[in-house]
Amino acid sequence: MVDIAEHRDALDRAEQRLRVEFATMFEPATIHHFLHTSYADFAARATVTLYLPLLAERFAAQRLDAVAKIEGKVARPRPTVLFLCTHNAGRSQMALGYFEDLALGRAVAWSGGSVPGGQLNPAAVAAMAEVGIDISREYPKPWTDEIIRAADVIVTMGCGDTCPLVPGVRYEEWIIDDPAGLEVDQVRPIRDDIARRVVTLLADLGIPTTA
Repeated sequence: MVDIAEHRDALDRAEQRLRVEFATMFEPATIHHFLHTSYADFAARATVTLYLPLLAERFAAQRLDAVAKIEGKVARPRPTVLFLCTHNAGRSQMALGYFEDLALGRAVAWSGGSVPGGQLNPAAVAAMAEVGIDISREYPKPWTDEIIRAADVIVTMGCGDTCPLVPGVRYEEWIIDDPAGLEVDQVRPIRDDIARRVVTLLADLGIPTTA
């Protein structure tokens, strides 16, 4: 069981940074809520607790960005894609890595899992590193209501009936093998399949790439 007291100072500093970042959009109480509910989610399933405040801060910022888009507080919202799989440890993280690398800030991508794992698939991390994309700083996380509602496109990869359904959102289902338990050489074809699909998706969104 994680003792929040040991992270109190780090959470206070994180909250101050979020208040500066979102000063014109949200009240302090809203920022506090998103930070601490994000922390509670990670703390409930963490195996390593050292970086919990940082993970909570990053996830809270993502959730606040989503709310800002939903509430029309973003002047020029970019297309937003959400990649979903079961554990948010392999497929959806590789898709996120490719999307961010190729979109160059012209669109936003998030990822999540129906049952987030404890860590990223190391073979997926290694396979992506081979093509020059570092996903090692990412982390398995859930999807939340505001993140779902802020997405323009939701790409599902194996989460089945647990995948959320929201009217008006474009859905794509990618049938892709789960890299869980595979060696790097077995993950490479999965990685390359995801790369092709991400390039096609970006083109559909009007964001051509040179890949």
